[in-house]
Amino acid sequence: MQVRDAVGSAGDASLVGMTEPTSRRQVLRGAAALGAGAAILGTASPALARGRDHLPALVRHGRPTLTHGVQSGDVLTDAATLWARADRRSRLVVELSRDPSFRRAITVPGPVVTDRSDFTGRLPLRHLPSGTELHYRVRAVDLRDPRRTSESVVGRLRTASTRRDDVRFLWSGDIAGQGWGVNPAYGGFRIADAMTARDADFFLCSGDTVYADGPVTESVALPDGSTWRNLVIEEKTKVAETLDEFRGQFRYNLLADNWRSFLAGTPVVGQWDDHEVTNNWYPGEVLADDRYTEKRVDVLAERARRAYHEYVPVSRLSPDPEGRIYRVLHLGPMLDLFVLDMRTHKDPNTANAETRSDGGVLGRRQTDWLLRELRRSRATWKVIAADLPIGLVVPDGSAAQEGIAQGDPGLPLGRERDIAEVLRGLQRYGIRNHVWLTADVHYTAAHHYAPERAAFGDFDPFWEFVSGPLNAGAFGPNALDGTFGPRAEFVAAPPRANASPAEGYQFFGEVEIDGGSQALTVTLRDVEGGALFTRTLEPHRR
Repeated sequence: MQVRDAVGSAGDASLVGMTEPTSRRQVLRGAAALGAGAAILGTASPALARGRDHLPALVRHGRPTLTHGVQSGDVLTDAATLWARADRRSRLVVELSRDPSFRRAITVPGPVVTDRSDFTGRLPLRHLPSGTELHYRVRAVDLRDPRRTSESVVGRLRTASTRRDDVRFLWSGDIAGQGWGVNPAYGGFRIADAMTARDADFFLCSGDTVYADGPVTESVALPDGSTWRNLVIEEKTKVAETLDEFRGQFRYNLLADNWRSFLAGTPVVGQWDDHEVTNNWYPGEVLADDRYTEKRVDVLAERARRAYHEYVPVSRLSPDPEGRIYRVLHLGPMLDLFVLDMRTHKDPNTANAETRSDGGVLGRRQTDWLLRELRRSRATWKVIAADLPIGLVVPDGSAAQEGIAQGDPGLPLGRERDIAEVLRGLQRYGIRNHVWLTADVHYTAAHHYAPERAAFGDFDPFWEFVSGPLNAGAFGPNALDGTFGPRAEFVAAPPRANASPAEGYQFFGEVEIDGGSQALTVTLRDVEGGALFTRTLEPHRR
């Protein structure tokens, strides 16, 4: 095996040979060490300002400390990105093993983390063995005295298989919104334990990773007379404007003990939407919000983007030169995951009734990329992760529209024109077995789209599944727009707006692909992990 840095190197280490396991879900005990060749890890991503710690046990003297757990992200058949944060300038060091006891592990020097990146470090790994459960532990080493090291923090990941092994992944979004933050009574986030129990290969976070515009208070009165209690840090007492305040949003969510544990054991695929910056934002917007002293959204978005990349282990797969976060993850012969960015170049929130394209939610570059990569895909299933739902009407005030649909059931207008082009291309090029996943609207639903019900009929039938919130106010349901012929096959929503996580209206979705039949099954689950709705889709075979 070879572990190679995507952006630079920090050192080499010799490794010994490895063979691929027979099953992706098999935990390999007492195996040979991790591979053959050289192992190199990358350097931390640069940023601007100095960060602060909030965990009460941290101190600035003695040994370094890892402050907010470990994560892995964008785990492919042969690659992954690891993440950790220290409390000071230090070097991250990683041990990798097939064995959870770390017998015959390899030790690899990682990046030096500094205040330029808020002491966070991303560690790209390459040439990993496919279909393998790997255990890793990270420690921070003092640069002046290598004998002074932090305690190790342990994580695990499973690389995607190059064989037709079973696949299971989760998705949801909307974390710590509407004033419902980290609650110690639930271990942090109530839903996290149920998600951990599903033992998924990865978790797709479908946007609203943090609520930078959502301050929290220590207590909130609940309808039944009880009290919801939040952990509170300085950065969560106001809307985020400075770089450090945006960083604080991510540090805050990682105060949730069970969420850190979930992320340590489940790789994440990160996507962003609006609340990483501010509600319903679009480029060029100037806020009319008295909570902000910096009202230029472009300035806020740049700071938010820096913080996002510092704290979310997103790989450098995006082909976009302008900073959008879209990419395709090739996850073996049965799954390609297309992660869209419907926010970075989104057009202004108008009535969304334009009769000619003006940028929409995808833009020309991303639309061309998506159709090109879909045509190239040889995976059985093409899962398209959209941070906005297709047919749900999401108003922004009384006259403007935030989403793709606008309530007019006729031919495509405004942003619907972007989606019409993609759907038409899927049909024209004979691309079958595509499924759309989204979050955003704070309830869960299953939508079937069919041309015979639609005003625009140049597409093949498909499914869109909605999930969330993960830990935020629950709302809905929203109205469906008839342009693409959607029908709600299932909806679960709260009886009133902004229902708290204590009331149970929090949801996540699960996708399973059977390695034998290649059938794809979607299950919508509740806050305790109970199955609310299940649909199995058989693959179209040429």
